[in-house]
Amino acid sequence: MTDRAERRYWLMKSEPGECSIDDALAAPGATVPWVGVRNYQARNFMRDAMRPGDGVVFWHSGCEPPGVAGLAEVASTAYPDPTQFDPASPYHDPTARADAPRWMLVDVRALRRTVYLTPAALRAHPELVDLQVLRRGNRLSITPVTPQEWAHLNRLLD
Repeated sequence: MTDRAERRYWLMKSEPGECSIDDALAAPGATVPWVGVRNYQARNFMRDAMRPGDGVVFWHSGCEPPGVAGLAEVASTAYPDPTQFDPASPYHDPTARADAPRWMLVDVRALRRTVYLTPAALRAHPELVDLQVLRRGNRLSITPVTPQEWAHLNRLLD
C-alpha cells in the first residue's frame, strides 16, 4: 500500500509488441520497468504522483482493437529511464544528461490478465463516460482513473 491516506489509480498504455500483459506476467516478479515514456505530462504523473501500491489498468494500444488487458500495480517510485542514455535504444534522447535526467519511469507489477474490454465495451457503461482514454483525441500513455471508475472497472473485470 502507499504512504498516502488514499490509493491512486492509473491507466497505462503499452503496445503488446513491446510489452503485453502476458510479457509482464512472465517477467521476474511479474514486474517490468515502464520504459520509453516521452511525454512530459505522463512523465510528471510517474515522477510526482505515482507511488508503490497504486492500481494500474493495463491497456493494450497500437493494436486492433485496443483495450483493457489486465490489472497491475505501481511497484516502485520513479527513477531515471536508462533508455534515454542508450544510443542504440529507440527511446534515446541525445539531450538527456546523467546528472539531469529528463525522462523517468516506474516499475509496474502485473497482477492478472482480465477479460479484454474494448473502448466500445467500456462506452456501454455510463459510469465510465469520463474515462480519459475514451475521450476523443486523447493520446496520453498514462492517465488518472478515479476511484469510482476503478471500482466499476474491477466489477467488469471480475
